[in-house]
Amino acid sequence: MKASVQGFQNKQAGSGALFEDIYLLDGKRTPFGKYTGGLSTVSPTDLGIFASRAAIAAAGVPAADIDQTIVANIGQASADSFFLPRHVALYAGAPIASTAVLTQRICGSGVELLGQAAEQIALGKANLILGCGTDTMSRFPLASYSARQGFQLGRPEFVDLLWEALNDTAAVPMGATADNLAREYALTREEVDAFALRSQQRYANAAEAGFFQQEITPVEAKGVLEMEGFNPRKYRCNGRNGISADEHPRQATMEELGKLPFVFSKEGPTTAGSASGIVDGAAALMVASGDYVRAHGLKPLGKIRGFASTGVQPEIMGIGPVPAIRLLLTQMGLKIGDIDRFEINEAFSAQCLAVARALELDQDKLNVNGGAIAIGHPLGATGVRLALTCLKTLQRDGKQLGIASACIGGGQGIAMVVEAC
Repeated sequence: MKASVQGFQNKQAGSGALFEDIYLLDGKRTPFGKYTGGLSTVSPTDLGIFASRAAIAAAGVPAADIDQTIVANIGQASADSFFLPRHVALYAGAPIASTAVLTQRICGSGVELLGQAAEQIALGKANLILGCGTDTMSRFPLASYSARQGFQLGRPEFVDLLWEALNDTAAVPMGATADNLAREYALTREEVDAFALRSQQRYANAAEAGFFQQEITPVEAKGVLEMEGFNPRKYRCNGRNGISADEHPRQATMEELGKLPFVFSKEGPTTAGSASGIVDGAAALMVASGDYVRAHGLKPLGKIRGFASTGVQPEIMGIGPVPAIRLLLTQMGLKIGDIDRFEINEAFSAQCLAVARALELDQDKLNVNGGAIAIGHPLGATGVRLALTCLKTLQRDGKQLGIASACIGGGQGIAMVVEAC
């Protein structure tokens, strides 16, 4: 069997591709650091290098075999952001002649880069690809778009990109889309808070069982990232200690969640407790052709079977996973009941709960280790984490098929079907 791709397109439903003989070898992620927490002083480039080096080691492949590097990064949060994909590739050990490119589909970028990697392999343009998503959201800058043209005395104009970039100027702020879905699907404050609490509890149970240790590569308090022929990269964490575990998860009760004020509308129900965490982190996965896997006697985590993306109304962007999942399953001849595990990004409780209602999901299959409400949502890294967690979960639970999916700011959805090996 040779790696192959079959594209599909429907003007009313979206587009995507189905794959044969393309594998996800293994991956790693950094811990996800809380807002202004342990990783807030580390650039997204350095976080991407950490995750990429760990993924290469976990996959058991030489970096010298990498043909391409595809990186997702949303917030330009370091002075070398123009060079971020190339720097991640070079400092991870990829050959000089290999290429690096940036992809951006906001919250779906991590899934998108894996799909693009599969397409490149199926087209015969690569046999081994490093896929990495990274964002240091704490470092999203304050920006002045008009300072070069001058400003009135005492009236410089700056915007906070971390806040302003979450406002879709074509429609409404991201959080308001969750409140819109809550009204459309008649979700109560209690239901939304209960979903958030469940995310935290499921994460805590999985962490106690040691599940996330297989995903995470620790970041020491300070150090130097070196690669022969290039300038050394110094980094320092925020604090005397390094970081080896996710910082955002927290214990909560329904009573505590119920006291939090609404954030995006007077009616709610979205609060800080039922929204994904603003965090810093990176995740990486190695994508390979079947020929490469067989030639090197590798034991991959799983296969990429297909992925799809679609557009929805911006004011209900959170429903995006629904048409993307439906389109992909239809193309594959599968039904919702055929999928064993779902990793759907918890941008907001109301959003993820609306998706579950619309698809009539068995919630015992959904985000069984918790989701972004507990772990956090570092925009460019999330999709890679979803795919990695999905495959690790399928492997642990002895299951076969999984879906990694996310809603996307501006009104899109993306989904990928993976199969455990």
